[in-house]
Amino acid sequence: MFKIKTQNKISKQGLDIFDKENYIISDSETNPEAIIVRSANMLDYEFNPELKAIARAGAGVNNIPVDRCAEAGIVVFNTPGANANGVKELAIAALLLASRDICAGVDWAKTLTENVAKEVEAGKSKFAGFELSGKTLGIIGMGKIGAMVANVGVALEMNVIGQDPYMTIESALSLTRAVKIAKQQAEIIEKSDYITLHAPANSETKKMINAETIAKMKDGVRIINSARADLVDDDAMAAALESGKVAKYVTDFPNEKILKMKNAIAIPHLGASTEESEENCAVMAVSQTMDFLENGNIRNSVNYPDLVMDRIAEVRICIFHKNVSGIISKISSAVSDFGINIEHFTNRSKGDYAYSICEINGKIPDNLVNKISSDKDIIKINVI
Repeated sequence: MFKIKTQNKISKQGLDIFDKENYIISDSETNPEAIIVRSANMLDYEFNPELKAIARAGAGVNNIPVDRCAEAGIVVFNTPGANANGVKELAIAALLLASRDICAGVDWAKTLTENVAKEVEAGKSKFAGFELSGKTLGIIGMGKIGAMVANVGVALEMNVIGQDPYMTIESALSLTRAVKIAKQQAEIIEKSDYITLHAPANSETKKMINAETIAKMKDGVRIINSARADLVDDDAMAAALESGKVAKYVTDFPNEKILKMKNAIAIPHLGASTEESEENCAVMAVSQTMDFLENGNIRNSVNYPDLVMDRIAEVRICIFHKNVSGIISKISSAVSDFGINIEHFTNRSKGDYAYSICEINGKIPDNLVNKISSDKDIIKINVI
């Protein structure tokens, strides 16, 4: 039986995929082989020896100690694209909130008590905004979400420019022909009336929207952040909003500073908060976890390479190791020393780490795993 721990409320549609004859699912399991998590903070989580995988039902993994997991041979999965439509829709709503003074108008309307229709007609001009049609929309990050937003922008008759140094063929093929792809981020920064962020949070993108980049933007630019909080320098944004350089800032990541900013609209992290997104993420996370536990296949890992191999032999030896030269021959030699024929062997690497699947027929000698594990560059071995 595989023991699965849930760290948050996970969609029933996802958890129901687990075969109850082979899986035990609990939010109190102390020795799980896999964890399904959404937003729970696991940065200080103490790994039990049996733990093999952590699946994040969502895209961001900043709540998981990814590097520490890699060092322990624990695969961290995420679910890219599963919540894309929900985030896309909120980004479009944010565009409208940034363009029309809807929030302030609604709040004002709630204060009216007598002769409301007359007061509305007399006071509505205070909340006049701008139309999106004909404006330039710059998109930083052209993954699945960014590409979807780009296509909607075109449908709204905006001039759309996208930029992403790591843009995939899949994203490129999904775009309408009217979307222009910029070679440099500077083109987005300098030409856009609206800028929407859809980039991952990493060392390259942290505080990419800062005093220097804002200074190069058009006066009165409107910025939407439905990607990650770390992409924007809050102090620089506060100053730009105060001066009017940035006319409106809509973010899905409120904090104490943002809530006090002039002309900032803080949405309480609702990007993926739809029933459909939560279900899609849970289904994807559970499916990936099951395939890994039962077959050793890795799909959508953030700390180990993806490796999917059809099973043709009785036994799989799944080996997590450092990405160093000579390690493959050491594994092969260790198996050969026991007179065992390798039926199938596949290896992939990702940065400092690598993953190998070695298939054999018949029973594994007790000392084989110990012999392979004795090498200093072997991290962990799972036998399936």
